[in-house]
Amino acid sequence: MTFLFCVCKKITSQLIGAMGKQEDVSVQLEALDILSDMLGRLSGALVGFHSSLLSSLLPQLTSPRMAVRKRSILALGHLVPCCSPALFSQLTEHLLTELAKGPPTSVTRTYIQCLATISRQGGHRVGEHLEKLIPMVVKFTGVEDDELREYCFQAFEAFIRRCPKEMSPHVATVTKLCLKFMTFDPNYNYDDDEEEEEDSMDIEDGLDEESDDEYSDDDDMSWKVRRSSIKCLEALIGTRRDLLLSFYSSVCPALLARFKEREENVRADVFAAFSTLLRQTRVGQGGGGGVPLIVKALHRQLKEKSIKSRQGCFCLLTELSHTLPGALEPHIPALIPGIVFSLTDKSTSSNMRIDALSFFHVLLLSHPPQAFQPHMQVLLPPVVACVEDSFYKITSEALLVTQQLVRVMRPQGQTATAGGFDPKPFVRQVFSVTLKRLKATDIDQEVKERAISCMGHMVCHLGDHLGAELQGVLAIFLERLKNEITRLTTVRTITLIAASPIKIDLSSILSETLSVLGSFLRKNQRALKLGTLACLTALVTHHAAAIKPAALEPVLSELPALVDEADMHVSQVSVTLLTCMAKACPSSLAKISSSVLPGVFRLVHSPLLQGGALAAILDFMQALVLSKTSNLGYSQLLKSLTEPFHSSPSSVDGGGVHRQSIHSVARCVAALSSACPKETPGTVAGLIQEVKSPGSPESARVLALLCLGEVGRSGSLGGSKEVQGVILEAFTSTSEEVKTAASCALGSMAVGSLNDFLPFLLKEISSQPRRQYLLLHSLKEVIRSSSLSPHVESIWALLFQNCECQEEGTRNLVAECLGKLTLVNPAQLLPRLKQQLKAGSPLARSTVVTAIKFTIVDQPAPIDSLLKDCIGDFLKTLQDNDINVRRVALVMFNSAAHNKPSLIRGLLGTVLPHLYKETQIRKDLIREVEMGPFKHTVDDGLDVRKAAFECMYTLLDSCLEGLDVLQFLDHVEEGLKDHYDIRMLTFLMLARLVSLCPAAVLQRLDRLVEPLKATCTTKVKAGSVKQEFEKQEELRRSAMRAVAALLAVPEVERSPSMADFANQIRTNADMASIYQSVQGGEGGLGPAESMDMS
Repeated sequence: MTFLFCVCKKITSQLIGAMGKQEDVSVQLEALDILSDMLGRLSGALVGFHSSLLSSLLPQLTSPRMAVRKRSILALGHLVPCCSPALFSQLTEHLLTELAKGPPTSVTRTYIQCLATISRQGGHRVGEHLEKLIPMVVKFTGVEDDELREYCFQAFEAFIRRCPKEMSPHVATVTKLCLKFMTFDPNYNYDDDEEEEEDSMDIEDGLDEESDDEYSDDDDMSWKVRRSSIKCLEALIGTRRDLLLSFYSSVCPALLARFKEREENVRADVFAAFSTLLRQTRVGQGGGGGVPLIVKALHRQLKEKSIKSRQGCFCLLTELSHTLPGALEPHIPALIPGIVFSLTDKSTSSNMRIDALSFFHVLLLSHPPQAFQPHMQVLLPPVVACVEDSFYKITSEALLVTQQLVRVMRPQGQTATAGGFDPKPFVRQVFSVTLKRLKATDIDQEVKERAISCMGHMVCHLGDHLGAELQGVLAIFLERLKNEITRLTTVRTITLIAASPIKIDLSSILSETLSVLGSFLRKNQRALKLGTLACLTALVTHHAAAIKPAALEPVLSELPALVDEADMHVSQVSVTLLTCMAKACPSSLAKISSSVLPGVFRLVHSPLLQGGALAAILDFMQALVLSKTSNLGYSQLLKSLTEPFHSSPSSVDGGGVHRQSIHSVARCVAALSSACPKETPGTVAGLIQEVKSPGSPESARVLALLCLGEVGRSGSLGGSKEVQGVILEAFTSTSEEVKTAASCALGSMAVGSLNDFLPFLLKEISSQPRRQYLLLHSLKEVIRSSSLSPHVESIWALLFQNCECQEEGTRNLVAECLGKLTLVNPAQLLPRLKQQLKAGSPLARSTVVTAIKFTIVDQPAPIDSLLKDCIGDFLKTLQDNDINVRRVALVMFNSAAHNKPSLIRGLLGTVLPHLYKETQIRKDLIREVEMGPFKHTVDDGLDVRKAAFECMYTLLDSCLEGLDVLQFLDHVEEGLKDHYDIRMLTFLMLARLVSLCPAAVLQRLDRLVEPLKATCTTKVKAGSVKQEFEKQEELRRSAMRAVAALLAVPEVERSPSMADFANQIRTNADMASIYQSVQGGEGGLGPAESMDMS
């Protein structure tokens, strides 16, 4: 590095001297080129020369030679990102002063061009000068000079992209100018053209280009003005999503009107701008009212000779299909001639064909089959011709389209000629070209795979039309199944065929296919394993009659290795296959008690079992006990399930039995009981005895209680008084585990027999305050799972009697019960919750606000529309005098932002100021507590601040467009200097912000570097406890993740302070090792993303 500095020092002063030699332009240009290169690559090494470089480059902007001016602008562009703020201001002031003097137009052009360049390169720094710059640039758009106007719009575009916030007051002005100049074409009259289009849509297509040539003029530069204004509009649309609705009313019609643009390059930019508008639109947000106008404007252009225009049209229509799926259905007849033209036109390039096929594929996927059936005669021949094309990319894309066309010919589940459409005339045509590609072995891998998939769809949808050819195709599939390159695609294709509603006869290949599929279960490729299991499930389900038990042995021998907690999804799919076997071919399972079954029981006893895998095992247990397979009766299965809990020591977690697994076993016992109702009474009696027996291990009693609950959930216990007594007795146990299990069991039983157990439960809650917490848990279970209409009032009254409980845990349970109860009858109960806000004490208010949190569920619910209208009233508690009420209001807001952002998007303007207020450290909430000889500082505001920062983090994911990111960053910056927990959160936020809106982070970079540097360089005092060292180490790692995220942005190291910090990290061994570990060991930005979910 030192050597580099020396070299730079020596040659820079000589280059500055060479740059001033006006008499030899070639030397000047070379010097400028070298300086630009040095500034671009080694800006840090030239810091000492920045001032002299600037004063040497500025005079060159008025050089008589245009080449010198342009190179000088480039050099200034490279200087801007790394120079000091003072130098940047000096440069901007110079440009402003010179422009104010009203120089000749050619010099004005240079200055405006320079302004656009420094804005692109210097980004946010231009922001503080915009108030002076904008009026100046606006004034120059009025000068009658096309190139000057072009540079003015380029400057506007740079301002919009780099300083979106500072540009806000000027958006209306710039939009107005763009709309004015995007139609600026003084040498051409469009009116006649429009009338001609109205009168006859397709007359004289061949003459269009000639008529354009008549008007084309080499000196006509107006197209540059139109293009730059449209690009400027595109920048506006892309950066100001908040103005989308106003763009739809003002910009959208103007862009539509410009689809007739005569200049090909400009027209491509119009399409690109309109595509950006569609991309910015969320599905369903932009109305479909403009679709007829778009199609009317485009369908004629789809038949023009200009390839660039047609590609633009297809791109735009693809975007439209993604934004408004199904909206093009009425217009398909108008679009088909254009698609066919691009596929058949002799002069069309390969890329054009691929684009046309790609759009056609999107169109087929996003619209119903019936829309295409009438046009099959016209559509099929050009697509079939493309399948036979010699270029593999065209063939590959055409096979995808053919696959969808097969679905169109006969949609899944339709009979031979349903809907009045007969596919028979087209089958031979499609079959022969697809078969040709399927048989070929010397073709591209992608074509092979798509030919297999396309033929699979043919067999699945139209197999009954293939006759004798079918067996030949199945034989080819068997060959492809044995080939390592094509086996995965073939497995998926056979799965599709096996489940076909037209019942394809697979007997000729079934036995060998099962053998090959069994061998795939040994392979390491996970996707192949999962695909194979799905394929086997489909074969066993739909073709059991043709499968001999012996044919399944190769499969069954591989399954034990797959049923393992190491991969729950593979286990789930394997168990689902076993369930299908138990139902369809029970005789094949005769030997599983020694092979697969032990693995299934190990899975049941695993603490990791939950969700889909548990549901699959419950189905399997029921199917197995009903299959009446020898040695696998009810009592044997029950014994295998419960045995480990009787042999383990008294602790629930002892002897390899985990607490979570008890719930899984209880569910399995209940599943077996519901499959064999005759056995239930004996099982229940045994379970009651188990709970009562003083000699039972604790784990066995807990299991017995949970089993009683799960069996009772199906209503098979009735209102047994004995069971109630057992539960009450369990509540007096000394073991917390037994009490919790009794609470769960009571709730589950009440779900099954509401009238028998609910009155008993409510009476106990009122009369037993010491057991209230446990009984409320039972009530929560009832509210979550049952239809409660007759009991709502009594439960509501009981909950409100307890909503001011001093114990926070009990209050939270009351709140959860209130929230879930409100979901039962939201129209009636939500207003009553709202009234309680005014009436209650701080404790009652905090309970009510927490209850609202539990009404917000991530799935759509009837309460949503009611909640949207009144959530603002509940959020007013963010201004409550009680700090605890404010904290729970923030937690509720966070829940809404995470699960249902639509509820709070419209309220951000009023809520954010109060949210940001809670992020500030309040001195009045910090107190000192004496602990013996020591004084300890306690910050009562920490939990509220933490809740506020958690809300901010959630808003980044769900409501980014509603945030003023620079204001948001001000509070992140404060959080970087706060308590340990908050700093950990803000480091995460910073890494997230870097990926979401790097431009805004760059604007605040110099202020953000200092707290990051302070954290990374802080050392713990010698003699501190181990926890202090660990906390500081975790802080440093977290800060370094944020630094790694920042350094991944190319422009970051142009900041002198960041470049200095990066250099410090490289040269300090300790910091370098942390940086390496967060980057290499955990994958660059990976930690930020993975921690985001924790």
